Amino acid sequence: MTDQNTSSEKPWGGRFSEPTDAFVERFTASVGFDQRLYHHDITGSIAHATMLAKVGVLTEDERDQIIEGLKAVKADIEAGTFQWSVSLEDVHMNVEKALTDRIGITGKKLHTGRSRNDQVATDIRLYLRDEIDVIHEELVRLRTGLLDLAEREADTIMPGFTHLQTAQPVTFGHHLLAWYEMLARDTERLLDCRKRVNIMPLGAAALAGTTYPIDRAYTAELLGFDRPTENSLDSVSDRDFAIEFGSFAALLMTHLSRFSEELVLWTSAQFDFIDLPDRFCTGSSIMPQKKNPDVPELVRGKTGRVNGHLISLLTLMKGQPLAYNKDNQEDKEPLFDMVDTVKGCLKAYADMVPAIEAKAENMRVAAKRGFSTATDLADYLVKKGVAFRDAHEIVGKAVAFGVAEERDLSDMTLDELGRFSDVIGEDVFDVLTLEGSVQARDHLGGTAPTQVRAAVTRARRAMAG
Repeated sequence: MTDQNTSSEKPWGGRFSEPTDAFVERFTASVGFDQRLYHHDITGSIAHATMLAKVGVLTEDERDQIIEGLKAVKADIEAGTFQWSVSLEDVHMNVEKALTDRIGITGKKLHTGRSRNDQVATDIRLYLRDEIDVIHEELVRLRTGLLDLAEREADTIMPGFTHLQTAQPVTFGHHLLAWYEMLARDTERLLDCRKRVNIMPLGAAALAGTTYPIDRAYTAELLGFDRPTENSLDSVSDRDFAIEFGSFAALLMTHLSRFSEELVLWTSAQFDFIDLPDRFCTGSSIMPQKKNPDVPELVRGKTGRVNGHLISLLTLMKGQPLAYNKDNQEDKEPLFDMVDTVKGCLKAYADMVPAIEAKAENMRVAAKRGFSTATDLADYLVKKGVAFRDAHEIVGKAVAFGVAEERDLSDMTLDELGRFSDVIGEDVFDVLTLEGSVQARDHLGGTAPTQVRAAVTRARRAMAG
């Protein structure tokens, strides 16, 4: 009697002489989190049934019963009336049991020629492919917002930093385009990852393929895959595509975290370079004056969990022999959370970036501090015939004088500057101004406003395809 009950409740229960321990049943079940794959599971099953009918394993009537039954199950799930069962372990068995309850013995024929191993591998790829497309759309939206803001601020001068010390003048537009370049590389990585996601493992069955005359190329075509996988063992055990997505996600979040750090600094009273709209900030429960940049701070914080998920996936796979192992059930929660986190952070940034307001005068004042045109003075001397190392020393002495006098190089008189080198003439003030400094770097990738606008134009063309 125990054997019979076990067999009726579990699709694999015929081999077992006692029911699964209640704790083990809960411990090994994945339906609590993999039920989000229901749409892709049903989509894959419809394609599988269609293929089985094409090769004569199912009749057309059986195919139609299965497809209509699966659509009805999907409708129940989306209506919120579907009852998920932990005893049925996962999304696949829950859907199959509901199908069989609805259409009878024909529902039991759906699993012919496949295993949960190749089924779940297919579901995850279908899911991730769809999510990659959504993420790509958000990346495009964020990149477009950055380009719009960079074009608007092409002439806005701010200090450029190394070691967080004032280095040379740049423009806010130029700085924003540095962020854009990071996101452009992220986009390339994402789309390249999609190519390897879009390969179909269905038909590999448990690990060794199937004796049924399946047509994997036809199933791949139905599901929009570029092609079927080549090796059945690798097909069911491969999670490279999830790790590759994790690598993309970790690097993207690292970039967003760097952006966040700068936004947090720039909104502080000590910098006061930009203003973020109130809708992206919060206040303090005790200090009424506070306006906290919570969105950038939270994005910065969420980077750690994504980096951790990547390490989890790498560690998950590092010791597994071929082919499928139960360990692989642990791939879904890290992957799902990475997808959710990346989508949320990108949406927040794509909404926020176009609304950033630059405080141009504050940026300009900051660029005047720290002798940011010192390198321009050294270059000026070199162009007058002074060896660069000598020019470097001359400008260093001029800066030391400026520190003692609390005056910028551009505020010194010609006589004062002339103390340090007799080649300095009236034209030196053309290079000591902030505008002269940024305009002088008028080359591809340089800070000149014309170059910033040209870079924006090139980027728009590249995004348009």
